[in-house]
Amino acid sequence: MSAGGARTAGARGAPFRFDPVAANTRDTVTLPEGYDWHVVVRWADPLWSNGQALDSVTGGTGASQELAFGDNNDGMELFSVEQRTLLAVNNEYVNRHGLFGTSGSGLPQSADDVRKSKAAHGVSIVEVRQVAGVWSVVMDSPFNRRITADTPMDITGPARGHPLLRTAADPSGVRSLGTWNNCGSGKTPWGTFLTCEENFHFYFAASDPDLQLPQAFKRYGIGASDRNIGWSAHDERFDVAKHPHEPNRVGYVVEIDPADPASIPRKRTALGRFKHENAELVIADSGQVVVYMGDDESGEFLYRFVSEGRYREGDDNAELLDAGTLFAARFDDDGRGRWLELTPAATGFTSQAEICVHTRQAASAVRATTMDRPEWIAAHTDGTEVYCCLTNNRSRGRQPNRGGDPTPINGPNPRAENQYGQIVRWRPANGDHASVDFSWDLYVMAGNPLVHAGPSAGSPNLTPENMFNSPDGLAFDSKGMLWIQTDGAYSDEGDFAGQGNNQMLVGDPATGEIRRFLVGPRECEVTGVTWSADRKTMFVGIQHPGERGGSHFPGGGNSVPRSAVIAITRADGERVG
Repeated sequence: MSAGGARTAGARGAPFRFDPVAANTRDTVTLPEGYDWHVVVRWADPLWSNGQALDSVTGGTGASQELAFGDNNDGMELFSVEQRTLLAVNNEYVNRHGLFGTSGSGLPQSADDVRKSKAAHGVSIVEVRQVAGVWSVVMDSPFNRRITADTPMDITGPARGHPLLRTAADPSGVRSLGTWNNCGSGKTPWGTFLTCEENFHFYFAASDPDLQLPQAFKRYGIGASDRNIGWSAHDERFDVAKHPHEPNRVGYVVEIDPADPASIPRKRTALGRFKHENAELVIADSGQVVVYMGDDESGEFLYRFVSEGRYREGDDNAELLDAGTLFAARFDDDGRGRWLELTPAATGFTSQAEICVHTRQAASAVRATTMDRPEWIAAHTDGTEVYCCLTNNRSRGRQPNRGGDPTPINGPNPRAENQYGQIVRWRPANGDHASVDFSWDLYVMAGNPLVHAGPSAGSPNLTPENMFNSPDGLAFDSKGMLWIQTDGAYSDEGDFAGQGNNQMLVGDPATGEIRRFLVGPRECEVTGVTWSADRKTMFVGIQHPGERGGSHFPGGGNSVPRSAVIAITRADGERVG
C-alpha cells in the first residue's frame, strides 16, 4: 500500500504551533523557540528523605537505589489522585558503567551490585508538584513507591496456577517475584497503570553449560548465558538449570494501582506472553475492553485482547483483563486485514493457559503476519484508527524469525533489510474496535532522502527537513496530533547522515505532514510521553544518554550521564498538546 498520504477519512488537520527544529548532535535538549524544559527527576534521585544523593564514583548501594528513582526511564503515565499529581514511570534496564561506578568493567562484582541492579529496574511511582513553574518530586509522599525485580506479584488469568508457572518457591504458581525490562506503558479508564515486560530473556542463565534447553526457550531467546547481567550468580531463581519454569513467569503486562501504595501488582496472563512494548487500551462500542500490543522483535506479531466483560464507569472493573480472547493480526497486501483468534481450536494447543505462556508459537500456528518489530501503538482520540511503529528489521526478506516463520517483503513491511522503519495504521471495520476486520495503510516510511532515492528515501511526506529513523514511541495529544519518538542510529553518518541525535516529531494524521519538535542529547533514546491535567506541561523521557560514553546529560561538564524525565512548557503559558 502507498505511504505518506493524507488520511482517507476523518477530521481536518490541526495547525502546527511551532517552527521545526533542525537535526543536530548537541548534548542537550533542543526545542522550538518559545518552549522551555527542565529536569523533573533523574536516575538515583532519592524519593524519601532517608535516601542518599547519587555517589557518582560508586553508583551508590543496593540500599540507596531501593530508595531512589530507577534507571533508564521509558513509558510513563500521569494520574491525578486526591488532587495530587502522580507519575508512574517504567525503569527498563541499567547503564552499567554508571550503576557500578568504579568497578571499571561495567559488571556486577558482588551480591550488593546485583541487589542494586535489581532495584534500578521496574517501576517508579512519584508524586510531583509544580512550584513557580518548576516541577519536582514531592519527597516522602505517601504515594511514592518503588516496584522492582524483587516485588511480589500476583499471577492472574488463564495461566494462573498452571504447571508451567510452578516453582519450588511457589509450588501453586500464583505468586511471582518482580518485574523487569519494563518498556512501554498503558493506562486504564479505571485508573491503573499497565507496565509491559519486554526483553526479560536477557536476565536468565544456566549453571550447567551442557543443559539442553527446550525449544520454547529458544523461541523467546532464553539461552545458557545472560548478557553479563549476573543476577543468577547471586539469585538462583535466574538459573534455568535449577528453576526451569521461572522464565515462564515473566513477559506479561502488569497492572499496578498507583493510588494504593499497598496494592499487589498483577501479572495479566490473558494478554499473552511475549516481548511487550506497550499496551494501548480502548473501549469498543459494546463496552468491551480492547488492548492493542506489539511484540518488539524482528519478525514477530501484533496482538490484541478483547475482554469478555464490559467496562462500566464507576463499577468494579478490576477483573476485566483476566478473561477474554487473544488475537494476532494478519495484514493482506490489498489493504485489508483480519484479527485471528488464538484459541485451542484455532491453534492446536490443549488449553488457553498454554497459549498465554507460549503466545508466539500460537500466533505462528495461525499464520499471523510477521512484522518489522512492532513497538508503541497509539489509538487516535476520535476512535477511528490505530497507529503502530514498526521500528526496523534488518532481517526482513533475508531470514525467518526465531520460530522459523518466513519474513517476506509484503504490504506493511515493504523493504528488504529495513534499517529505517515505518508507521502502519489501521481502521476497524465500521469503527468498531471489537470487529475482526480492518483496513490499513502506511502513515510514513522513514528513510534518508539526502542519501538515497527510491524506497530507502522514505515516503513522500518525509523530507530532508523532517527525516528520521527507527520510530519507537507514539502518543496522541488532545487535538489528535501524533507525537513520534525515535530510538535509532547515533552516528549521523553514512545511511544516517544528517539525521542527528534521536528526536521527537509531531505528525498530522489528516494531512500527513510531520515536523521535528525536539532533539535529544547524544546517544539517548527519546521515549515516554504524557501530559499534565491542564495540558500545559508535557513530560518526556530521555533514556540512556551517553550509552556509549559520549554524553554528560543532564549535568554537563564531566558528570555521570543520567536518564531523566523532563518537563516541557510554553513560555506564554499556553497548552503544549
